[in-house]
Amino acid sequence: MTTKTPYGAPIIGIAGWKKSGKTTLSVRLIETFAARGLKVASLKHAHHAFQIDDKETDSARHRQAGAAQVAVVSAARWAMITELNGAPEPNFEEVIAALEPCDIVVVESYKSAAIPKIEARRTASFTRKPLCDDDPMIIAIAADHEVDGGQLPVFSLSDVEAIADSIDHKLGPLKAVCGEAGAGKSVTRQQAAGANGEKA
Repeated sequence: MTTKTPYGAPIIGIAGWKKSGKTTLSVRLIETFAARGLKVASLKHAHHAFQIDDKETDSARHRQAGAAQVAVVSAARWAMITELNGAPEPNFEEVIAALEPCDIVVVESYKSAAIPKIEARRTASFTRKPLCDDDPMIIAIAADHEVDGGQLPVFSLSDVEAIADSIDHKLGPLKAVCGEAGAGKSVTRQQAAGANGEKA
């Protein structure tokens, strides 16, 4: 079970079937946590050979020429693109460990990961089969229709503030260890771990 990053930041997953509103809920939670002064990291699993660079960009040409890794760097952001070339994709724990210090990680689409999750449900979903029946890590349900959550709290899919408050209550209190420092200085993994009471 992975409930926190190696330096102590809590992890919350957003799980659901196709068309359940996972991405919309993930994005709005990220916006809400960021507005509260937290530094947010996110993780999204893709089920296809996604591409983050255009075919005609310089970085794409480097990759197509055979570079196993391509780093693209600018004053605004940077990215590292790694070609697996048939190797297995990194597992969940490896990706989490590679993230920089943050205050919370929002994860979308890792249904089988042993992390606390909010289950998203919509009437337009691919199926209405509840995930919580088979996943004890689901801590709440967010739906656009009336559902019986049993022992789990149920929120409106659009009531993001209440959902964020519930996550704060269950996994927190969330601390702006990295977010507050982000405007003026960087936070090391050791500092973040110490502030969250974890070992680096």
